[in-house]
Order: sequence, then structure tokens, then C-alpha cells
Amino acid sequence: MKNFKPAVICCLIPLLLMISCAGSPDNSGKPDWVDNVNSAYNRMQYIAAVGYSQDRQTAERNAIANLSAYFSQSIQADQTIRNSYYEAARNGRILEWIDNIEIQDVIRTTSSMDTLIGAEIREIWFDEKSKIYYAAAVMERQKTIRLYTDMINANLEVIKKLVSADQAERDSLEAVSRYRAAGTFADMNTSHANLLNVLSAPIPNGVTTGDQYRLEALNVTKAIPVSIIVTGDRSARVQSAFANVFSELGFRTGAGSAPDASRYVLYVNIVLTNPDYPNYQWVQMELSANLTDAVNALNAGSAAVLLPYSFTSREGHTTTALAENRVFLSAEQKIASEYKTLLSSYLDQLLPK
Repeated sequence: MKNFKPAVICCLIPLLLMISCAGSPDNSGKPDWVDNVNSAYNRMQYIAAVGYSQDRQTAERNAIANLSAYFSQSIQADQTIRNSYYEAARNGRILEWIDNIEIQDVIRTTSSMDTLIGAEIREIWFDEKSKIYYAAAVMERQKTIRLYTDMINANLEVIKKLVSADQAERDSLEAVSRYRAAGTFADMNTSHANLLNVLSAPIPNGVTTGDQYRLEALNVTKAIPVSIIVTGDRSARVQSAFANVFSELGFRTGAGSAPDASRYVLYVNIVLTNPDYPNYQWVQMELSANLTDAVNALNAGSAAVLLPYSFTSREGHTTTALAENRVFLSAEQKIASEYKTLLSSYLDQLLPK
């Protein structure tokens, strides 16, 4: 039996080494792209970046963010503009203006939060030892150039149709909305053109900033008078608050007890009551404001309500007069903070259906 001991030992040593190695995971299966993404994705053909995190979703997001960084801030459109663009572009009528079916699909499926169109996660690797996910985000250069060029051309066609309203439609809120939307589409084109610039690709003719269209929207706005008629006001305080909002957006305003020749009239009605509460004197205001269009009448003698707005406010003080002053001050502040946003949003959404 003694003669067999060396042989047994010799057999056990490799086995122990194998067990030892199996118990210590290494990175022998680590893909080359984790440390050098260009080793797997040639720079001449792809733009690629790696992101990592302890969870897969964050790793993928980080990869896309690192890919975006390749193009620096030149492709970053303001998030408000991106939101407005996708909201307008998905409008049924405008989407029909885009002949390219692929671009229609891109607009339908792309989130306004996506800073890069066409980027995809091509690789995922999980490092068992460090418990870290790695993701590779990739864009094909030629495919990206074609896609962004098509996006620009589609947007240019939409801009052309947005600003082609005839003179009869020019002095209207719809025209203001069209030019504002054209400015948004132009801003997105500027972002797309910057990306093509980074890729040294030609930029289609006609790309400009949205400023010229916003300036034209302001010129149209200045030509539109809006009458503001308020009942139940005190010293024209509410009338002035609404007038300031319209003036800040560029409209000409007028006040009166009856509509003048203005196509657009804001009818405001205020009802004050005195709720019976202990200790203080209280005044409650119920305000309703309807922006109307005399041209697009719902029926004879009744103007179409374009934008309704209302609120109820209650204020108290030691005397009724002081409580009333306070409730009007509250109304002025509320109108200044809320109505401008409401009206501006309405103009952004007033597009061909």
C-alpha cells in the first residue's frame, strides 16, 4: 500500500487546484467592449458608449447618457421644447403631413425624454464577481445620418404647411399657434442639425432657428385685439389683471361693458358673497372667465367659448371692506400666476385637427 501513496497525492493535487479555481470567480469571460467599446464597434461605422451600474436598467440609461455626451450639449433641446414638439407632431393632422412612414413611426414611439433617436442597447454583461451590469449603447453612423436627415426634411415640410395660412386666417389665434409650433419644429431641427454636424454629415437646406417664427407669431398677436368685459369688478382690478396677461403675450386689449369690433372677447363674471363665520368678516369670490370667438359661433348670437377659466377664493379680515380688498388682491395674484400659463398652453395646442 505504501507504494501507492505518491500516486494518490499526485492525483489529488490537480483536483484540489480545480476546486480552488472553481471557488474563485474571475473575469476570464469579460467581453472586450467593456474596457474598450471601440474594439467591438469600429469608430468609422458606429458611435458607441458603455454604462454600468448595480442594476441593469440604470446601466442601460447610463450607457445612453454616455452616448449622448459624445455629441456634447449641441444636441440638447430644452425639455419644454421637446415636450411641445412631440405633442404637436403627434397631432393627427400634422402627422398626416409627414409622408415618410418611418418618421411617422419614430414620432409615435419616441419619448420626449429620449435625447437620442436610433440609439439601442446592443450588449449586456453581468460581472458575477463585482455584481455590476455593463451595457453598450450603439448607433450606426450611416443609419443615424439618414434618420436625422429624414427627420429634418419632414419637419421642414411641416413648417412650410404651418405657415402657409392665407390672409383671412392670419389675424387669428390659430395663426399665432401655427407660428409658435413652427418655431418649436425649427428648434428641433437645429438640434438635429447639430448632431449631423458632429458626424460631419451635410445639413439639408432651410434649417433655421425658431426665433424668426416666434417673432412672426408675436407680430400676428399684436394685430389681434381682445376685449375684456368684467361684471362685478372693483376699480377695474380684475380687468387690469387679465389685461396684463394678454399684454405680456403681445395682444392688444380693450375694456368696456359691451363687445366692440374685436373677434375675441373675454367675458368675466364676479359674484361676491359674505359667508357667516365667527370672529372675522369674510368675503367669498366666485369668478368665471370665458374667452370667446365671435366668428366661430356655436349658434346665432352666441359666441364659441374657446377657453373657460374659473376659481373660488375666500378671504377674511376685521371689516368687510378689508376682507374684500384682500380677496381682490388674491384674485389678481391668482390670475397673474395661472391664466398666463393656461392661455399660453392653449395657444400651443391650437393646431389643425
